[in-house]
Amino acid sequence: MWRGSWRQLGRVRGALGPRRAAPQPCRGPGLHQLARASCRGALLRPGPRPPSGSGDLRTKQFAVCHFCTADNHNISYKELKELLDSKAISLIDVREKWEIGKYGDIPGSICIPLGEIAEALQMDPEHFKEKYSQDMPSKSDHLVFSCLAGVRSKQALAAAKSLGFSRVQHYAGGFKEWKDMNLL
Repeated sequence: MWRGSWRQLGRVRGALGPRRAAPQPCRGPGLHQLARASCRGALLRPGPRPPSGSGDLRTKQFAVCHFCTADNHNISYKELKELLDSKAISLIDVREKWEIGKYGDIPGSICIPLGEIAEALQMDPEHFKEKYSQDMPSKSDHLVFSCLAGVRSKQALAAAKSLGFSRVQHYAGGFKEWKDMNLL
């Protein structure tokens, strides 16, 4: 947590570079590079500053977490249902196998537990098909991750993006919402 003064905050912001580095209103792809790099907060550790009035300034760690997230990676129940019906996506359920066995799954999903995601998305296609009984998605395929309530699927989305998968989304409502919507 930031415990410095507002004056120090201004100096830290100055350490980011020119004024254009300040966060802009949410505009999707136009977000500042730091916001895209990590919406959880990029740690900035500015070193010593040149003397300015009262002497050198060494700031504490400063977490930049006020950037807007403009999250266009979420997918709604209705969108997921339409995409599944059109067979336009690969739906990957990142819950553990025992959870799926106990509670059920979304029809058409592939079970790849969160702990296996990074390894699975880097497998050779033959090994992937042997292990998961599905063709391995390419980096340009549309992937949607789901879990119970949207927490693990968001982690899987981040892992897939870091591995170069460009069309990834997650079903934030998860299996809980899917089950509730299909009981109506």
